[in-house]
Amino acid sequence: MSEELDERKLTILKAVIQNYLETGEPVGSRTISKYTDLNLSSATIRNEMADLEEMGYILQPHTSAGRIPSDKGYRLYVDNLMKEREAQLEQKEQEVDDMKTFLVDKMDRLEGMLQNMAKSLAVNTNYAAMITAPQYTRNKIKFIQLSAVEPAKLLCVVVTQSKLIKNKILEIPEEISNEDVLKLNVMLNTSLAGLALEEINLAMISQMTGQAGSLNQILRAVIDAVAEAFDSEENLEIYTSGATNIFKYPELSDRENASKLISTLEEKKVLAGLLTDSMNSEKNNGIQIYIGDETPVQTMKDCSVVTATYELEDGVRGTIGIIGPKRMDYEKVVETLNQVKQQLGSAYPKPDAGEKS
Repeated sequence: MSEELDERKLTILKAVIQNYLETGEPVGSRTISKYTDLNLSSATIRNEMADLEEMGYILQPHTSAGRIPSDKGYRLYVDNLMKEREAQLEQKEQEVDDMKTFLVDKMDRLEGMLQNMAKSLAVNTNYAAMITAPQYTRNKIKFIQLSAVEPAKLLCVVVTQSKLIKNKILEIPEEISNEDVLKLNVMLNTSLAGLALEEINLAMISQMTGQAGSLNQILRAVIDAVAEAFDSEENLEIYTSGATNIFKYPELSDRENASKLISTLEEKKVLAGLLTDSMNSEKNNGIQIYIGDETPVQTMKDCSVVTATYELEDGVRGTIGIIGPKRMDYEKVVETLNQVKQQLGSAYPKPDAGEKS
């Protein structure tokens, strides 16, 4: 803020500039009296505007006309605007840090619970068990924040309405100014906040890149990072237990086939597609049963796989799976999975009632 101007003069100057930006016409004291909360008379505002003119912040193009901003006035307005935006970004950074702390604590407790659940399932069924960490479906963007971290690098933080936070460092062709970073932040949040990934279409991206001008390549990189933040399969966490239980069944204990099956359970990447498809299924209350060749995973063609979708809160889902011989006790497995779904829903650590979502 300028030491020359008190709060009243700053408010009047801001009102003059904003009115002039909207109309392109010189601004009079009567107009200002309608648009400010100062509760001042036109005469008082006229005196303040005369002082601003004497200081060089506004000009009077004609004797009987209102005032327009000078370059000095524009500079003060822009500098104050940048300070306000920086303060807003700092507040959002604090919100991100607070959400990260909450999310890490919540997910640490959840991870331990899921690992224990997988072990318990393997022991109780005598089959192999697997559970995915929850994924966020129907997720929407809460806000996006770009910050310069190095001369040619930007930190992109994507925060969703379900408190999923994703960070990515973007390498850019050259250093950009703080004003350009601010421009991108405003454009991204104005256009994308509140949208789900599937609502971001090519027409919207084309319009945004057109508005971005020389920053369009950076904008496209940010949009790609947003899409990556929603990619559930790539970062799917899977907890498994009881792989050695398969040796209890002669039809699965062949050394070569058993070794491949155990490798699949240990590597887990092959399971991601199966479990994601199961999670997205609306059939049979989320229960899916794959028998033999119905299983999309090659190493499980001699097995049966039963999966169930659990839901912790609206749009937050995961998958539980049991792998065993084709002669598994299907009734017991389905009953067990339904019980686990209920247990996960009730045991999931919810935020405090007063916490904002």
